[in-house]
Amino acid sequence: MTPPLLRLAGITKSYATVQALAGVDLEVRAGEIHAVLGENGAGKSTLMKSIFGAVQPDAGMIEWQGRPITIESPVAARACGIAMVFQHFALFESMTVVENVALALGERTTLGDLARRLSDVSMRYGLPINPAQPVHRLSVGERQRVEIVRCLLQSPRLLIMDEPTSVLTPQAIDQLFETLRRLAAEGTSVLYVSHKLEEIRRLCDRATIIRQGRVVGTADPRQESAARLAELMIGHSFPQTERRAKREGVLALEVAGLDVQADGPFGTALRGISFRVRAGEVLGIAGISGNGQSELLSALLGSTLSPMHAVMLGDRPVGTLGVAERRALGVAFVPEERLGVGAVPEMSLAQNALLTGYGRGLVRRGVVALDRAWAYAERCIADYGVVAAGPGAPAASLSGGNLQKFIVAREIAQAPRVLILAQPTWGVDVAATALIRQRVIDLAASGVAVLVISEDLAEILEICDRVAVLASGRLSPERDVHATSAAEIGRWMAGGFFDAQAVAA
Repeated sequence: MTPPLLRLAGITKSYATVQALAGVDLEVRAGEIHAVLGENGAGKSTLMKSIFGAVQPDAGMIEWQGRPITIESPVAARACGIAMVFQHFALFESMTVVENVALALGERTTLGDLARRLSDVSMRYGLPINPAQPVHRLSVGERQRVEIVRCLLQSPRLLIMDEPTSVLTPQAIDQLFETLRRLAAEGTSVLYVSHKLEEIRRLCDRATIIRQGRVVGTADPRQESAARLAELMIGHSFPQTERRAKREGVLALEVAGLDVQADGPFGTALRGISFRVRAGEVLGIAGISGNGQSELLSALLGSTLSPMHAVMLGDRPVGTLGVAERRALGVAFVPEERLGVGAVPEMSLAQNALLTGYGRGLVRRGVVALDRAWAYAERCIADYGVVAAGPGAPAASLSGGNLQKFIVAREIAQAPRVLILAQPTWGVDVAATALIRQRVIDLAASGVAVLVISEDLAEILEICDRVAVLASGRLSPERDVHATSAAEIGRWMAGGFFDAQAVAA
């Protein structure tokens, strides 16, 4: 029998007292699309980095095309025919597409020859890109095309993809899947890491499930329901989100004719942004990153000031108030970037709880009440099932999903009048996603106004009452979520709504 393209046997890796991988076995056949599933912190990223040479296992064996091999670095991996598209893009904004690709390949060639190869490969696989275009002018979907085509120029035998659809519209996802199926038909194997189980079921031939650093099973995802795959990942069933009766109350947040300058040379200016959120409802703002989300969030939180009446909390104008003053008036905020914005990596969970929860009795007469901060963090950990060594654990020691649960818990525990969440379940596993979304629904049902800014259309349609789309710094009219679809919102996210407006005009 033909040996598998890639075989791992007993791969083990520990970081200090944490065992990330414990004897992992994995086989990937030539020409198959193979999913790797697991909760946050299960060991998926460590496993992928071990295959790509970015991490060296403590024990175990890697076979490539039937022969034992040591992959000492990403350079060695690429020499074998292994390429990886990371979740976070690694492109220089001020450089052109072809210049970025030239840096990564390190080949002795002219930019003109490389540009022609780029065009040929991109057109062959249905991923058209302009080699001369500066990266800062590309949409997020186009940037991912660059990352994929850069890998395809290496003619890989194995392509590793980490959460590749987290920033794509439904239409772009369909195009990506067509490309991956074509690659598989030509003999290229694909290792596909994603938390989106319905995508796994649509695309993948086999799935390996990892739990707490160990392989707990394999499955044919086409023969399993998403619920069953989720159970295999977490070891038990979990409740689906349950909507509560909507209790629309007083106007809590209003933005009227908001104009904001672009955030830096590669940002997007906001033009005439207007919307309202009432107590007891969830408004979703969908959109592909880079269309003005960061500028809008800065204006809402108070990092960027605006005319006094451009932002209202209830009947109080707050446009010229800063972050601390808006928090004191009842605004809580879950940022997209967990480490560095949502939490300080080196600080303990108790200290991170203090950063935004100081107004909840954690500071008395100007002195930090450490015992209260500790108890506050302890309550957040317990209420949201955060896997951590305790309130004294550094934020950086938590997996992404567990840190996200802690940040959401910290903000909701402040009993806000208005909660603003940016990408609340981005890169979070199915169990943590279900928990966070249910807590948001419950919070709105208790009378809090909630604004969710997200690229995840399934999330928007699941937890929001109304939805608008932010594209090129402008906001579309709102739709009731029951009167629209992922396909329509996806077209609007790609600028379709504004194209239709231009034609009508």
